[in-house]
Amino acid sequence: MPFPDFITNFPGIAVPFPDDVLQTAAVRSDDALVVFFTFLKDMTLPMHSHGAQWGSVIEGEIVFTIGGDTRTYGPGHSYMIPAGVEHGAEIRAGTRVIDVFQEADRYRLKPR
Repeated sequence: MPFPDFITNFPGIAVPFPDDVLQTAAVRSDDALVVFFTFLKDMTLPMHSHGAQWGSVIEGEIVFTIGGDTRTYGPGHSYMIPAGVEHGAEIRAGTRVIDVFQEADRYRLKPR
């Protein structure tokens, strides 16, 4: 099931991936950034690090490498990435996740 319209109408975020690969919708507070990701095509997320991140898979599958440990996450699975820990992923088309970033300014919001 896709995210509802009231969520998909939130502003997107500026990411270095084309709109035909990844759709985003985000809500920002003073303390964190919540992003709803929809992956339209298979995608490789290169290894990188930043502030803490927590996420939950709503639909689909992610093969995440977090701090050298590789695991497969599916619907209902959550993950925690501590601040500064390198991570990357192989994400399957059709995957939807909700991620919460400790850094409220992790990504720039872009209007719809």
